[in-house]
Amino acid sequence: MGRTPVRVLGVDPGLTRCGIGVVDGPPAAPVLVAKELVRTPREDPLEVRLDALHRAVAGAIARYRPHAIAVERVLFSSNVRSAMATGQAAGVALLAAAQARVPVTPYSPNDVKLTVAGHGGADKAEVGRMVAMQLGLAAAPRPADVADALAIALTHLAQARMGTARPQVAVGGGGARSRGWEAVLDNPHLRVAGGTAPGKRRLP
Repeated sequence: MGRTPVRVLGVDPGLTRCGIGVVDGPPAAPVLVAKELVRTPREDPLEVRLDALHRAVAGAIARYRPHAIAVERVLFSSNVRSAMATGQAAGVALLAAAQARVPVTPYSPNDVKLTVAGHGGADKAEVGRMVAMQLGLAAAPRPADVADALAIALTHLAQARMGTARPQVAVGGGGARSRGWEAVLDNPHLRVAGGTAPGKRRLP
């Protein structure tokens, strides 16, 4: 097992644009396996867009057979419409992971920035550059959604090496059971932050 590379599929959830990135360990020398951008037309009904997103994520899981899935924990402070849409996209990714019986770990935007760039104030360009450096790429992956998905996957590899990664959706004999996400949503002091800035994405 120690000689088998750990494969992580990272998801940067979004309804209009969802980034998917797959990397192989070891953490000290990660390798890019695949990167995809899933788009859903704004003019389509919400249920159609969510179905398309689910099929895309489930298809990526089936193709790349990851050992673990990492998803950005989407928290917002304003723009309820954006929060709902991105939260729905994250839920679809969690569903696809549970159906495939692959453990999922969420990471906040700050977790990702701290791990990949070394500080929580890193912007998308800096995260993209650090992703390129760690994966030995000539340039930052584009678009930013894909770079973010790869950064999320790299974060899981790094956290797993340090022994701090804790799956929030664990799969047992009776199917998937969730841990952690409900606690986040039930927190009365929840203050949501992160995700796509207001005005960057039009929603149905």
